[in-house]
Amino acid sequence: MSEKTLTVFTPTYNRAHTLKRTYQSLCRQTCKDFEWLIVDDGSSDGTESLVKGWIAEGIIPIRYIWQENQGMHGAHNTAYNNITTELNTCIDSDDWMPDDAVEKIILFWKNNKSDRVAGIIGLDSFADGSVIGSDFPEWLHSTTLRDYYEKYGGRGDKKLVYRTEVISKYPEYPLFDNERYVGLAYKYYLIDGDYKLLTLNEPLVIVEYQDEGSSRGMWKQYWNNPKGFAFLRKFDMTQTKSIRRLCMDNIHYVSHSIRSNNPHFIAESPKKCLTLLAIIPGSLLYLINRIKVKRDSLFK
Repeated sequence: MSEKTLTVFTPTYNRAHTLKRTYQSLCRQTCKDFEWLIVDDGSSDGTESLVKGWIAEGIIPIRYIWQENQGMHGAHNTAYNNITTELNTCIDSDDWMPDDAVEKIILFWKNNKSDRVAGIIGLDSFADGSVIGSDFPEWLHSTTLRDYYEKYGGRGDKKLVYRTEVISKYPEYPLFDNERYVGLAYKYYLIDGDYKLLTLNEPLVIVEYQDEGSSRGMWKQYWNNPKGFAFLRKFDMTQTKSIRRLCMDNIHYVSHSIRSNNPHFIAESPKKCLTLLAIIPGSLLYLINRIKVKRDSLFK
């Protein structure tokens, strides 16, 4: 294991214009018990030379890995295969950390660490300090990610800090030809089956959603990555305890399967009866997706 406790890893793709803010926030950290791992997912905007300049400055320890473009999930695969610290967390290339975020993570973990948990779930916030979605109820000391949203009514993106030993035990995100998206929740929900996360009611990252980011433009994401989304919907059908979520998964699964020209989608479904019932609404969703993507392309 590395002498540092935490790896902050950042997948990036042509984000040299925002990555500097992430770097500056890491340089300001009140606790230096971390290293920064940058996974460059095929950038062509000068990211490499920018990062090499920061490495030469020597303010914080930085590792840089370049790879052919695979998408966010492929960059996560590469990160997990190269992390050697006890803990890790992902900070996107358009986000940054409050100056005391690493200190809060390290101190909380040292006071509460346990082999029975997967790590920590903390808060995301906007630049004005407001929490994205909802914070954690005072009585909720640990939870799985799925239970937080489906059982306790949680809202908004949250920051996940995982034990590297735990997250490395689970399968990598699958890569599909000519696609660049598989939801990161796949791996997190696998972990949910075996571990909980300790709740930390503190903002660990400041988020600024980009217009071209994966958090926005989901209609285009659906259209361009149907196999990846169908894979995630099938997985989710076997995991969710929410009837509403199960129905939504089947509707989306039908839509993605039509888009990917998969004639075997009913046979491949883990919930065949629900998938049959979802054919009409799923077909309508496919048509809506097609119209929205075509309309957006016309108005660019």
